[in-house]
Amino acid sequence: MTPCAGGLVSWIDPGLVIGGLAGGFTMGLTGMGGGALLTPMLVLLFGVSPTAAVGSDLVTSLAVKPFGGAIHARAGTVRWDLVRWLALGSVPGALLGVALLQAVGTQGDSLVQTMLGITLLAAATVMVWRARNPVSDHDGPPTPVRPWPTAALGLVGGTVVGLTSVGSGSLMIAVLTLLYPKLRRSELVGTDLVQAVPLVGAAAIAHLGIGNVSAAITGSLIIGSLPGVIIGARVSAYYDGKLVRAAIPAVLGASALKLLGVL
Repeated sequence: MTPCAGGLVSWIDPGLVIGGLAGGFTMGLTGMGGGALLTPMLVLLFGVSPTAAVGSDLVTSLAVKPFGGAIHARAGTVRWDLVRWLALGSVPGALLGVALLQAVGTQGDSLVQTMLGITLLAAATVMVWRARNPVSDHDGPPTPVRPWPTAALGLVGGTVVGLTSVGSGSLMIAVLTLLYPKLRRSELVGTDLVQAVPLVGAAAIAHLGIGNVSAAITGSLIIGSLPGVIIGARVSAYYDGKLVRAAIPAVLGASALKLLGVL
């Protein structure tokens, strides 16, 4: 890494900036990826410890995700009642996940690597399933909220995110699809993006609190991710990202097998 002048000493890694740019572009173009792409990239390509990769990715996501959520909030495509019930479970779930990680002490990296591999396989499976079962818009009255099942699944999803940084989008959108099959497509995407903000925020703060965040890694990722998201979102107006969407599950599956020691 090369030092950058100004104020406190900071560090910028060009490789991480490029990786963040690619991850941000993919998120902006397809709405998929995020932690599922950046965290295994940090571990497998840059040799970052799994716990530091998770914490750093969560802080990066916290800087990026509000952009997409704000767009949907202005468009009125967010079901705030669902966001509240999901957050009721996911925020304490995220804190629980980090507490479990802290409780295992020196075994934390091993636990995170295993859980990350399993979660990536699950995320890849969910993406393939969603591609084969696309959500269509439904006419009729708004889908009524199911409070406690929503909070319970939010708790499970939040715990996974707290442990691995993966799933705030890919797995939680599957939860919404299963619980609310008649939810309109625009509301599904908007609600998923907004509910991820408090979830990722809680997990990021908790990881900061136990020292699992590298300022150097996070800074480099944010420098690349923010313009990447903006560029990807603009490109999405002209290209639906079909080829990229098709490739992501394969990349996640291969990363999962590598993390689990199969490859």
